[in-house]
Amino acid sequence: MSDEGTGRRRRHGGEGEGEGRPAADILREWQTGEIPVVTDDPTGPLTSGRRARRRAAEEAAREVRPAAPAEPDDDATRRTPLVPGARPSARGPLPRPPVSALSGLVLGSTGERPAVRAPEPLARWDDEDATDRHAPVATGTARDDHPVTDEHPYTDEHAYTDEHPVADGHPYTDEHPVADQHAYTDEHPYADEHPVAERHPATGEHPAWDQTGGLEVIGGDDEDERGRRGRRGRGGSASRGPRRKRRPVTILLSLLVLAGLVVGIVVGGQWLIDKVNPTAADYTGSGSGEVQIRVESGDSLTAIGNTLVSADVVASSGPFVDAASANPAAAGIQPGVYSMALQMSGQAALDRLLDPASRLFARVTVPEGLRVDAVLQRIADNSEIPLADLQAAAADPAALGLPAWANGMLEGHLFPATYDIEPDQTAVQVLSGMVSRAEQTFDSLQIPEADRLRVLTEASLVQAEAATTEDMAMVATVIDNRIADGMPLQFDTTVNYATGKSGITTTSDDRATDSPYNTYRYAGLPPGAIDSPGEEALQAVLNPTPGDWIYFVVVNPDTGETRFAVTAEEHAANVALFQQWLRENPGD
Repeated sequence: MSDEGTGRRRRHGGEGEGEGRPAADILREWQTGEIPVVTDDPTGPLTSGRRARRRAAEEAAREVRPAAPAEPDDDATRRTPLVPGARPSARGPLPRPPVSALSGLVLGSTGERPAVRAPEPLARWDDEDATDRHAPVATGTARDDHPVTDEHPYTDEHAYTDEHPVADGHPYTDEHPVADQHAYTDEHPYADEHPVAERHPATGEHPAWDQTGGLEVIGGDDEDERGRRGRRGRGGSASRGPRRKRRPVTILLSLLVLAGLVVGIVVGGQWLIDKVNPTAADYTGSGSGEVQIRVESGDSLTAIGNTLVSADVVASSGPFVDAASANPAAAGIQPGVYSMALQMSGQAALDRLLDPASRLFARVTVPEGLRVDAVLQRIADNSEIPLADLQAAAADPAALGLPAWANGMLEGHLFPATYDIEPDQTAVQVLSGMVSRAEQTFDSLQIPEADRLRVLTEASLVQAEAATTEDMAMVATVIDNRIADGMPLQFDTTVNYATGKSGITTTSDDRATDSPYNTYRYAGLPPGAIDSPGEEALQAVLNPTPGDWIYFVVVNPDTGETRFAVTAEEHAANVALFQQWLRENPGD
């Protein structure tokens, strides 16, 4: 036998004996009728523990109320209380139904829970009623509700409670009370490892477990729960279900959320520092390297500062804005592209912007009176834009924003002015800006849209024929008077436009050219402008000098002196002066 079995026998042994007795010996003695009589006194002193307290309670109950006589029952065999080694005589009275040592309930033989009654004194077996096969038992009822027959001996696996010690071979001790481990209930039949029906078959149709409801572990639920808690506390896997593996997508999303939080904290912290710290970050010195920045038209000092920050020219806009606010010259910063250094102080950046040499642009001045071809050449000569790009852009006037009243003719719409062409500008952008500038001038002069083609065309003639502002207004009067009289204008400038020549003189062959721009052959204004008039020419057409002149001629091309006449004789005299200049200046 193993040490474990030996220990169990020792725990169940009496104090007078060295060790416990095997269950097989007790069973054999029980069947042969040789089992010793059980005395009322259990082995060992009853000085403490539950046995002593319960024995004291029994003694007190006997003194208060004597035990009631047992009622006779014909079915004595099945209703014999479950007491090992003892069976009441059929001749004597049967005991009352046993009282549960745990709950004080009177238990029946059907396995059902009886009604609750007040505790009664425990019955005592009469030693005289015991047979030679069933020794008298100790005072009290059995812990178990299961009645025992001759064929149903009790084994050491089903010990009695403290109130009913087992035979001398298995006295009950405080260290191993069965009541703490096994209690009978009708809700919990005995577990598989201790089936009463298999080990101890009962008689007839009433197996032992049917009548008692099965042997239940007292506090079993609590002990199971404590066991589960203990396993959880020890990290045992028995108390936990299978761990679910985290999916890679979940891990990736968690990392992304964490990264977003970190970035938010960093950015938000920097923003908070910039707000709280009154002294904004600033570089020192004039920086190094080169970077180009653009100042847009209408930009404020703060907007310029933000542009500098985005290009890493300055560390923050604050120092630059402070320096610019203290310098009145900062209000003169012009739109355009500037060459700046990297990581400059705010003051150094301001000084660089105020330096004209730092501004990168091609300044092109387009004078009044130039034709489209001459304007394109001038732009190409004074900027990095190729002439071919300019010519291609001019061939598509609609892409340049030409107004509908211009009838698709670009001539006259490249407004004469000075333009700053920046390094990254295209031909379309440059020419579009010039067309837009002409429209702005027409708007500022409040020229009705229906009159704009006529005014522009006449202003181009005035621009080509007159040299001074005073002469422009008088030339405009001559044009109006001739048109009013139905006379052809007979301007050499219009004939030269038709022939592609320049100057103020023509030949007879030139004047014979068949072109709507040949004002010698066709009366009235040509179909469009012959050059780009300036604002003075436009003003002259809008405000001509009152007079009756129908003739004029330039008598000195070097000085631009022009003579006006009302009659043909006066005009002939003025023409003679011009011819004299030609003789004096044959090279011209």
